[in-house]
Amino acid sequence: MSNITGTTCPRILVVDDEAHLRELLEITLIKMGLDVDSAENLHIARSLLQKNSYSLVLTDMRLPDGSGMELVEEVNLHYKNTPIAVITAFGSTDNAVIALKAGAFDYVSKPVALDHLRKLVRSALEVNLSNAEPEVMSHVSEQGPVSFLIGSSSGMQEVRAQIARLARSMAPVIITGESGSGKELAAREIHTSSSRAGKPFIAVNCGAIPETLMEAEFFGYRKGAFTGAADDREGFFQAANGGTLMLDEVADLPLAMQVKLLRAIQERRIRKVGATLEESVDVRIISATHQNLSNCVNEGRFRQDLYYRLNVIELHLPPLRERLEDIADLSLAILGKLAGGQVTLSPAALQALCTYDFPGNVRELENILERALAFANDGCIQVADLALRHHKKSVTEPVTGETGHSERVISDIVSAQDDNVFSPPLLPCSLPEYLERIEREMIIRALELTRHNRTQAAELLGVSFRQLRYQIQKLKIQD
Repeated sequence: MSNITGTTCPRILVVDDEAHLRELLEITLIKMGLDVDSAENLHIARSLLQKNSYSLVLTDMRLPDGSGMELVEEVNLHYKNTPIAVITAFGSTDNAVIALKAGAFDYVSKPVALDHLRKLVRSALEVNLSNAEPEVMSHVSEQGPVSFLIGSSSGMQEVRAQIARLARSMAPVIITGESGSGKELAAREIHTSSSRAGKPFIAVNCGAIPETLMEAEFFGYRKGAFTGAADDREGFFQAANGGTLMLDEVADLPLAMQVKLLRAIQERRIRKVGATLEESVDVRIISATHQNLSNCVNEGRFRQDLYYRLNVIELHLPPLRERLEDIADLSLAILGKLAGGQVTLSPAALQALCTYDFPGNVRELENILERALAFANDGCIQVADLALRHHKKSVTEPVTGETGHSERVISDIVSAQDDNVFSPPLLPCSLPEYLERIEREMIIRALELTRHNRTQAAELLGVSFRQLRYQIQKLKIQD
């Protein structure tokens, strides 16, 4: 008998003490072309697991002789390649979250929505097609972005191993790490390594959406729901249906939106703005933040119940300064993308990068190398081309316009120059060329410090706005 995937028919084990629900589940699964065994308690389920090989175990959380959690733990311990999903009572999503943390593949709530059950089963069968751990992308695409997850350090090996495990589950994941450490890329790799790889991956920056538009952006809206709603429009949840929705900088969500998001995640249903009926959605949620969400909860800026829904499994990305041994591989990959492998790093330049602390992480490494390419001679980047500085925390503080802050930043720039911001070039060059290089780097640094506010950058540099604009055009500096 063939199954929905066209291979030998998989066998499903259903464990539930309610006879009518077992019968409903059996009929539904048989109609999908699957073989089904059923058990009314833990004792029978354990006996069947010892005798047969299953592609999926579906168990109720409450059983006459124990808890479904016991079965979740046993299956994950003794039958590692068998996904197990749990059935929870309506409103008991807390139990589902506990099961997901213990290793459950997914969950379905009572009363069981058969459409959701079918999707769950298909996802589990796709995961079970191979007993091998999913292969995580760690190479450099010729056209795509450089993977921030390149590297052989112990930290990155652990991250890749975690991603391989996370790809086998539908549990919500929260990715933590400093800005520039590659959180979105890690989310993409979880998605592309999972059974949802052929479905959409939608990444949303929660801090970039005006609060008044959030509900419409996330859930969509009906024509005429508000001024300017000329047509029906889908939101992020509908766009990601069947796939993965990444909530980047989730800590920036306003409290009012957190309530609505919590309900959508718990019920797996959303309602468009202006609509009267809800619609079901099948979305895996991956969140990311550089903030400490636990502190945000304690400060009242983030709902505790939403925190527990999102923080089922945490994946932490180490900062680049904790994996400096990966810099050589990362630099090679970045230069391969930027220059097609035609430009290399001198040994001294590589050593300089390996002694820098990279407050901006891999994103900063990419910016440094991209800038250095403009100065490199003879296809080789030297130390002077990098224009590195010894990082000081105060230098990276944004200009806010508060009294005395500009003076502190100017002082920091002068101090940074004393720390050899602009190293003398190792290769001979003319004085005008060297002065132009310094001028260019000073302007770029001032723009970075002021978040590309040209008025404030001109103030820092001690020139007029018109002079700064002229130099930016002359030196072809892009904001």
